[in-house]
Order: sequence, then C-alpha cells, then structure tokens
Amino acid sequence: MSPLQSAKFWLIQHVGLAKDALHIYVGLTLFLGAALVFRWPLRSWKPLGVALVAALLGEVWDLRDSLVYHTRIDLWGNWHDIWNTMFWPVVLLLLARTTRLFGRDTCEYPKE
Repeated sequence: MSPLQSAKFWLIQHVGLAKDALHIYVGLTLFLGAALVFRWPLRSWKPLGVALVAALLGEVWDLRDSLVYHTRIDLWGNWHDIWNTMFWPVVLLLLARTTRLFGRDTCEYPKE
C-alpha cells in the first residue's frame, strides 16, 4: 500500500468521516485556503484550479497504485471522487461570480 493510501485509511479511521466526506473537506479546504493564502477572490478561476489539480493528481495517484499493486481499476469511482471534491468549490465560484453574496471589489465598479 502506498503512503497516500495509508494516509487516507488512517484519516478515515481516526477522523470518523467517510471517504466521500473527506473528498468534500479537501476540496473546500484547498479552494478556500488557496483564496485566503494567495488573496485571490473567490470568483477567480485560480482557487478552483488549485482544487482541481489536487483532485486530478490524487486520482492519478490512485490509478498508479492500482497498477502497481494489481488492484481493480475503478474509473467510475475515480470520477465520483473528482465530482465530490469539486462540487462545492464550483458552487462557491458560481455564487461569487453571479451574486453579491461574497461582496465585490470597489475598484471593479467605480462610482461615477
């Protein structure tokens, strides 16, 4: 078992969350964390890109582990994990772009 798989199983056992829930937490943490650390607005594609790259790399690693350790490849499961990871970051991005829920920069809409 690879270190990534060991870490995921350890988290599942010790945090008390299902694997699907961990994907949701990771996606939200990466999306919001990248926006906070780099001071990117939530409406920017950049925080979403961070979450997406991490989700894709995680699934590539899972596929690699399946090949190395001769376990079953489950492409539907991989897609499900990407979907779970990205759902709420995409929703937050869409809300940030289409509503005033998260506010707007004043320099974007100058007062005349």
